[in-house]
Amino acid sequence: MVMKVKEKILQVPEEALTRNRLRKAARELVAERGILPPGNFLLISQLADEVIRRTSTDSRFTEFAMVVCGNEIWRPVVAATPYNRRLLLLPQCLKDKSNCNAVIDQLGLICAGCQSCQIDSILQKAESLGYATLVAEGTTVAVSLVQDGSIDAVIGVSCMSVLQKSFEPVSRAAVPVIGIPLLFEGCAETDVDNRWLNDELIAFQENDRFRTVSVSALKEKVKQFFTEDTLAEAFGSVDSQTCQLAIQSMLNGGQRMRPLLTALAYSAYSGNFSDELMVSLSIIVECFHKASLIHDDVEDNDDFRYDTETIHKLNGTAVAINTGDFLLGKGYELLGKLPLEPIKLAACYQLVASGHVALSLGQGADLLASSHHQIPSLDQQIEIFEQKTGSAIRVALLLGAVAANVPECDLAILKLFSDFFGIAYQIKDDLDEFREANEHTQPADYPLLLSLLAKNPGESSPLNLQSVYSENDLIGISKLIREKEIVQKAEQLLQEYTNKAYRELDKLENLKMKLSLYTVLGKIF
Repeated sequence: MVMKVKEKILQVPEEALTRNRLRKAARELVAERGILPPGNFLLISQLADEVIRRTSTDSRFTEFAMVVCGNEIWRPVVAATPYNRRLLLLPQCLKDKSNCNAVIDQLGLICAGCQSCQIDSILQKAESLGYATLVAEGTTVAVSLVQDGSIDAVIGVSCMSVLQKSFEPVSRAAVPVIGIPLLFEGCAETDVDNRWLNDELIAFQENDRFRTVSVSALKEKVKQFFTEDTLAEAFGSVDSQTCQLAIQSMLNGGQRMRPLLTALAYSAYSGNFSDELMVSLSIIVECFHKASLIHDDVEDNDDFRYDTETIHKLNGTAVAINTGDFLLGKGYELLGKLPLEPIKLAACYQLVASGHVALSLGQGADLLASSHHQIPSLDQQIEIFEQKTGSAIRVALLLGAVAANVPECDLAILKLFSDFFGIAYQIKDDLDEFREANEHTQPADYPLLLSLLAKNPGESSPLNLQSVYSENDLIGISKLIREKEIVQKAEQLLQEYTNKAYRELDKLENLKMKLSLYTVLGKIF
């Protein structure tokens, strides 16, 4: 006979006095230790244990103590967020089921204002302050609204079990949130501590240090830097065909991730913000990026980029190489014109030049291995990823940060973060290439999986692997990858480097930069 283990009941203290005592202890503890968001599960668990001990409260309220500790970590950020940039998220289970006249659509409940329950009065209070409001289950919509740039912070009312389940996705996405547990579990006609909720709704304290940067809003702003008029003004000699080809390559597609990172870093660290300087920095980074893509397309003999025929296919290899060279030169020329003091300008030049050296070393190793049908070792492949993609991310982030006077302690952290981010990004890209394989896919399109396959191939497999790789046998390679569970190993490696990137972010002193990069990682991974 198998005995069922009872699931632990997550409880909220019945007495407001107990709830308030735990909230006060949590606030004092977080302030005492100077903890800044986001806080991970282990940290919040340790804080909760300390709060329970200090207040001599029954340990069955430990999970409640975790909620209030998490709230206190995020409190300064939520408090610094204007009301019109906040979302109030209420659960449908607050409604009076027997008398409710509300309509429910794909987003949630649309209150009919019948006043048969407290939802209407709560919504009226929040909306009078300027809040966006939503009556829906779960946190998926709230996270997506923060990531889309519609709002910057959330005050959410929910049962303890939902708050517990939502911790990981909310934490990974760095969503500034205050969670208020329902007074008891249940899917209908539950209740909330209205005095507590009201206190959270009206709390506001102007503090620029804790105002977050909306990544999505900034991304839309960065996209506007890349118009024909803006680039023509920056490039100058638009009558030249070479210049026109270069501008066209700058206008074509892409996520603009690198200029976004530059703009994020500049925005986060700048004490004397200049829109003109941010535009120039973003264009410079994209010049270098698009130059590398043009050269990369030639080296890989790719006919399409962003669903558009590549420059070398339309105009020949020589023209493509020259256009890439023009963009490199233009990037350095624009860099030299930046209104920065000489020491900063020298640091920017050194940063970009070392990035190009690293990129060329990584690309060279990649090309030589591919041309000789050699499979790099796992360590070699990770180093190639670091040199190719890590260096590009490093240049993008640090150019904006250096121009804005980043402190040395954060500079070192951002360098390591860039390496881990670049490696993780390429691992994910290889996994995507394998999963989305089509008639144009070649085994060389996912080199990390080949390196993992070659690491522990088993008896007699090395010859077999080399044979199928040399013959570009996509079916044979795919079969070996599945047999050896290489995808699972790559996913483990991806998680390892993503975790390393998050750990570096946790060391940053600049909260705006930390939370912005948390958002970027959350959206990508």
